[in-house]
Amino acid sequence: MPERQVANQAATQVVAEIRAESEALFRSIGDGAITTDEFGHVTRINPTALSILGLRQDEVLGKWFPRAIPLIRADNTLVPLIERPIVKMFLTGKAVSEKVLYRSKTGRVIPLSVNVSPIILNRKPVGAIEVFRDITLENEIDRMKSEFISLASHQLRTPLSTVKTYTHMLLDGYMGDLSDTQRQALNTVVNASDNMNELIGILLNIARMESGSIEVNGKNQDAIHLAADVVKHLMHSAQERGVKLALRAPKHAVIIKTDSIIAKEILTNLIGNAIKYTPAEGNVTVTVRERPQDVLFKVEDTGVGIPKIVQDKIFSKFFRASNVVRQETSGTGLGLYVVKGLVDTLHGKVWFKSEEGTGTVFYVMLPREHREHTVAT
Repeated sequence: MPERQVANQAATQVVAEIRAESEALFRSIGDGAITTDEFGHVTRINPTALSILGLRQDEVLGKWFPRAIPLIRADNTLVPLIERPIVKMFLTGKAVSEKVLYRSKTGRVIPLSVNVSPIILNRKPVGAIEVFRDITLENEIDRMKSEFISLASHQLRTPLSTVKTYTHMLLDGYMGDLSDTQRQALNTVVNASDNMNELIGILLNIARMESGSIEVNGKNQDAIHLAADVVKHLMHSAQERGVKLALRAPKHAVIIKTDSIIAKEILTNLIGNAIKYTPAEGNVTVTVRERPQDVLFKVEDTGVGIPKIVQDKIFSKFFRASNVVRQETSGTGLGLYVVKGLVDTLHGKVWFKSEEGTGTVFYVMLPREHREHTVAT
């Protein structure tokens, strides 16, 4: 046998072995895994994926991915093609991670955590690989956790309210005169009660957000009045810290159809944070800007700023930047997580620009017209 033929056979055998090993690895992945070509047709699917989806291999292989595996929204309507994770990945060329809802042949709705990445060959995308897992159990645990937090928080509020009421009665002299030391001690109790009440409010908001039970009462409001109410409420806190708090807004009403309670909660968190992390003689400026389809709220401060290296984590639960922790040891790292969740509830957007040591600007865009929430979470 000629040498070249022997070499070709050896090379073919090596390629076959590599392919077999690759296929074995793919099939043994513990999560569901699917690959597609550049046109979105399924080229491979592992047994775990077939088990999760309740499909046979012949029902998927060679089929157009969106048609073979339908995703739905919370209202049971199909997710538009442009919103599919795999399409977003092809359009951006970047990996996409999302939580989605899959509807099986039997009509069962399965929540999935999906990660899609491009398959690159010679610097060109030639397909995609999607890895996913069933998160039904995780969602149920989260629901039970949220219900527990909600119940515990409600139960805590009753005794806390009693503590605050009787403390204020003591401070107001209903039970006799107080010495300066006693008054100082009672003021400490009031401050601790206020902090506890704030924490309970945050926990309740998180519980409602994560269980999807926040009720949005959309009514026509003057966005300027919403912002002015929050600024007035926080003015004393700003003055105590030596921070100048100002509101800039058009002289005419800016009408927006939204939930005033949720909108004020968003602004209270952002403005309160700005005051807390701005040194004395600094400035916090709240701006309301009217636009054709939305209203833009801007909260600008001259505070400590957010380090570049952690800016992508700022809306994460329990996250606090190191420079903030050094300045203010108290804090839960939940405020901005709540802000992001509440803004999403109102179908808005929140983003920021910041430079450490210079200050931060938070932007909140809320649509002029409220609409019912239909996006799957």
